[in-house]
Amino acid sequence: MLEFISTLKQRYQTIQLGLVQQSIQWSHYQECIEQLILIEAFLHKGHLINNKMHPLHIAVIGPTQSGKSTLVNLLLNQEAAGVSPLAGFTVHPQAFSADLSNDALIEVAEHFSGFQKVEQFSLSPEKYNSYSLTPISSAQLSGCMLWDTPDFDSIDAQSYKEGVLKTLALADVLVLVVSKEKYADQSVWDILALLEPLNQSLLVVINKLVADSEQLIIDSFIERWQQVRSDSPPPIFPILFAKDHNLINQQAGLNDLLQSSIKQVKRKNYDQAAYAFIRQNWAEWVAPITLEIEAQAHWQSIISQTLKDALDIYKRDYLDHPQHYDTFQNALAKLLTLLEVPGIAKVLMQSRKVLTWPLRRIFSFGGKVSKATYPETKETEVLQQIAEHVLLQVSDKVLDQIDQVQGNNKWWKQINSQLRQDKTLILDDFAHKTELYHENFKQDIEATAQGLYTKLEEHPAILNSLRATRVTTDAAMLALTVQAGGIGLHDLLIAPAMLSVTSYLAESAVGSYLHRAEAELKQRQLHTVKELLFTQVIHQVLQKLPEEMAQTTHFNISAEQLATAEAQLKIKPHGLRIL
Repeated sequence: MLEFISTLKQRYQTIQLGLVQQSIQWSHYQECIEQLILIEAFLHKGHLINNKMHPLHIAVIGPTQSGKSTLVNLLLNQEAAGVSPLAGFTVHPQAFSADLSNDALIEVAEHFSGFQKVEQFSLSPEKYNSYSLTPISSAQLSGCMLWDTPDFDSIDAQSYKEGVLKTLALADVLVLVVSKEKYADQSVWDILALLEPLNQSLLVVINKLVADSEQLIIDSFIERWQQVRSDSPPPIFPILFAKDHNLINQQAGLNDLLQSSIKQVKRKNYDQAAYAFIRQNWAEWVAPITLEIEAQAHWQSIISQTLKDALDIYKRDYLDHPQHYDTFQNALAKLLTLLEVPGIAKVLMQSRKVLTWPLRRIFSFGGKVSKATYPETKETEVLQQIAEHVLLQVSDKVLDQIDQVQGNNKWWKQINSQLRQDKTLILDDFAHKTELYHENFKQDIEATAQGLYTKLEEHPAILNSLRATRVTTDAAMLALTVQAGGIGLHDLLIAPAMLSVTSYLAESAVGSYLHRAEAELKQRQLHTVKELLFTQVIHQVLQKLPEEMAQTTHFNISAEQLATAEAQLKIKPHGLRIL
């Protein structure tokens, strides 16, 4: 699950870079990214919890100028955190390690992977991916790590939000500091709503109160809490406004409440908390992925239906066409070469030289076949037309989707662009594979011819009669010509010879075998074309076309990947092993 969450976060971040900043979609993606950053870090925290030496982490959080750094110093009973009246003074997570070993410090470095550890007073306000970790001695929080965090509501907060979210995920106890001016801000309640499923121990400090309105504001906070969250309101510690900032008198009460919050930490429930958070936000995260998967599924159905139609066209325009189909005639031509009559070969050869001279002039030049004048077979022509028809039909259906579908327009536009870009390559590859198919399928034709010859050997009378027919018509010229011209070559000079042989065999005792051999050859040819050309060339290329679409604009997460991740969420919370 952690791997899937990390992948999903990266895809969101990549796609967001191409969106108009502050657009509705950009803002929605930003919300998802923040949630994913938080749960990714929270899942990593789960790994750390397995280490029995993992210390307790306390994070002081809050909006601008609420007094977070001042409260950190109060909890540590020393001036450790930098304090400033300027809003947004703290822009990096700053940890104070109270009497902890180096192992705890190494854990923090792992958690803040991608961030640079910098000395506290060397932190640059221009480099947000940094944090500081300062060892100190503290009697109040010995063995703990206390974090001072940046605000989450200023104009620049978006720039350093990741550091805040990583710190929130690392914390066992959260101390929310708000002032009487800030406690009702929406940003405060957005954070509290976001964190609710994680079930972290929480202490609220309302700062800068005046005696007359103290209880009113506390009651107002509790009322708002009950509107936003479903759990019980947390302990609230009020701090009255004091010009001299003398808070020492309130330190004992604050420490007591903090210790009480520490006792509420339940690390054993980490799996359930992670499960609850993911389940709560899952539908929103995967919504655009689901749209892509639906588009991909429809894309696959378009391909499958179009290729099914293409196969029907191939059968209609070639295999079942009385004038176009010539593969079995080639098998018969091969059969004729097996019917050589001993003793008259020289005579036949001389006559063939005369009869085939016009054809040799067409197909030969210097003893070699000239590709420039090599005629395209009817099957090649049909297949190439079908390939172009398939791409045209698929393109038309994609354009229909662009017009009809609203949510997936970008996906369909991109697939249309990719299809136009790859069309020439697809057709060229199809033409090349068609040539290879023709060359390799000669073996099937020869096997059919050999089968016919073997069958004729079982009927000597038919065989001898056919040999006699061959001598008078010189039908062997047909085989010679077919071999010179390739599969499916037709020529008026040889048509009568072929008709004579075919008619004789069809009317003989091997007629039924002849028809069966033709049907079997045709079936093998159909299967071969379907697998080698339609499936392995067109279908596979079109099927993988979405994978070529830029990941800068699409998630490209498969249905299988999504199903695997969702299967993990169906495990009962106490058995969930997503950490």
